[in-house]
Amino acid sequence: MTTGQPPATEPQTTPPDDEPLPSLAEQMADQLGGWRGLVESSIPVVVFVLANVVGELRPAVIASVGVAVLIAVVRLIQRRPVRHAVNGLFGIAVGAAIAWRTGDERDFYLPGILYGIGYGIALLLSAAIRQPLVGWIWSVLVAKGRSEWRDDPRLVRTFTQLTVLWGVVWLAKVGVQAGLYLAHQDTALGVARLALGYPPYALLLLITVWVVRRVTRESAPQPLPGG
Repeated sequence: MTTGQPPATEPQTTPPDDEPLPSLAEQMADQLGGWRGLVESSIPVVVFVLANVVGELRPAVIASVGVAVLIAVVRLIQRRPVRHAVNGLFGIAVGAAIAWRTGDERDFYLPGILYGIGYGIALLLSAAIRQPLVGWIWSVLVAKGRSEWRDDPRLVRTFTQLTVLWGVVWLAKVGVQAGLYLAHQDTALGVARLALGYPPYALLLLITVWVVRRVTRESAPQPLPGG
């Protein structure tokens, strides 16, 4: 027996295609790993610098690698994200292996210097060919793989300018470290590694997120009056 009423339908739970972007604070925290990530990524380098000042190279290498491994293990035990810890451990391990082999404490910082040079050049080259690397990184990390910004000349121009800014700052800070490396200023090189690490990165990230969000809001279509 039918009641003449249409069958009940379940409410639609499919999320809309255009999800709101994470807040500026959320994006900053994700990329930096929060305050804990900032501190943990710096501890192995601080340990190496201090241990190398008061002792020998190889104990300093062992101490810095041991601290980096301990940080990663603690994060695993606490079931916390280990991406930043693993990245830091890899960078520390490569530099430590080179320094251990050559016996020169400067070489602990050599992989970071070479990486910085390569990254800075890649940024500037990508801007020169109108494929700004900052734009593609934004697509992957923030826009969930979408690349509609390529169809917006203003956003292309914005990402190109931001990519040039990143490249220039990156080459400038790595240039300071390279100068200290060539001058055999080992302790100063360690201090520069810390001072020129996260602070410029955090400032560039803040500028990037703020500028792109502002340009995106200004480029969004405005509702018609009375709509």
